[in-house]
Amino acid sequence: MAYYRSVGEVPPKRHTQHRRPDGGLYYEELMGEEGFSSDSSLLYHRAIPSAIADATVWEVPDQTVTANHPLKPRHLKLHDLFADNEWKAVDAVTGRRLVLGNADVRISYVVAGTTSPLYRNALGDECVYVESGSGTVETVFGALTVGPGDYVILPRATTHRWVPGGDEPLRAYCIEANSHIAPAKRYLSRFGQLLEHAPFCERDLCGPVQPLLAQGTDVEVLVKHRGLGGEVAGTRYVYPTHPFDVVGWDGCLYPYVFNISDFEPITGRIHQPPPAHQVFEGQGFVICNFVPRKVDYHPLSIPVPYYHSNVDSDEVMFYCGGNYEARKGSGIGQGSISLHPGGHAHGPQPGAYERSIGVEFFDELAVMVDTFRPLGVGEGGLASEDPAYAWTWAGKAPRT
Repeated sequence: MAYYRSVGEVPPKRHTQHRRPDGGLYYEELMGEEGFSSDSSLLYHRAIPSAIADATVWEVPDQTVTANHPLKPRHLKLHDLFADNEWKAVDAVTGRRLVLGNADVRISYVVAGTTSPLYRNALGDECVYVESGSGTVETVFGALTVGPGDYVILPRATTHRWVPGGDEPLRAYCIEANSHIAPAKRYLSRFGQLLEHAPFCERDLCGPVQPLLAQGTDVEVLVKHRGLGGEVAGTRYVYPTHPFDVVGWDGCLYPYVFNISDFEPITGRIHQPPPAHQVFEGQGFVICNFVPRKVDYHPLSIPVPYYHSNVDSDEVMFYCGGNYEARKGSGIGQGSISLHPGGHAHGPQPGAYERSIGVEFFDELAVMVDTFRPLGVGEGGLASEDPAYAWTWAGKAPRT
């Protein structure tokens, strides 16, 4: 984000002496993107941020994917992935189960009830959507309070941990990029300000407001990073002092929260295509959301989507609230994912096209990811699949 923030104590001039009350120096760290050529922030640490006491292998949860072959649409029931009360011992980092993935993006789901380890994703930015529950995301920049409907944007290599709160589990839909995640470019001025036609603005973004200072020695941090052949690898670092030792920072790169209820839907007289619902984008994918909204008001409009072929992309829809009119009769409900792959023409279920005529409002909530490379199915996707979904438009089982 090109939205500047300053939190805690920073010196008047960057790259100059910033001294502790005892006269010693704080240690300045530049956290920046694209090799000093894009957004960055300067963080001021009590201890040397490069100091590590140990490094061992961390076995990252299963990241393998299976090709969607033969090519077919799929329905994944994510609420089936975690048994009753299992979530109480699950954390929001190591408990993630991979649902779908390719070389650009990995989509996981977790139901968590316990505090995660300290964690840093060095592969890319993360966009985590909180389906339900509440908690705190503690980061090297400060703490973020999160709840239902929050998108949490975590820049690449941000050290953080998830702390669920309350008596209910934290249900999180995790979109992990191999790149950066930012608002759609067409919403931004050439200097990075969100423009008047954007469906949200800087006032809707909630970043850390004060430093989160923590004490500790021999502190473990799990790091997800690139392997030699491009695969996902993991390392467990031990830091001699706690990485949450930042007394202040400023810049345009930091974690923030955006609630889906602050997205102002773009509507029209006839059906609006998916780009009207876009919120973020990364390399090789976009993120859209479908929110409660007034629908098409042309006297002859058909409010549900027209049938369409995904020529260049796979479409993933996560259904997280309301009633999704176009999918009635398919078995899809709260916590479902639909995967409609490139090469397959898809659209509303039988009867939905006709039933939508005359409807004035859709009460639906869904997060969509469109990818421009084909997606494979992860172990979590294989474990939660509804095998009948592909045949629901025809109304019969496949031929044997």
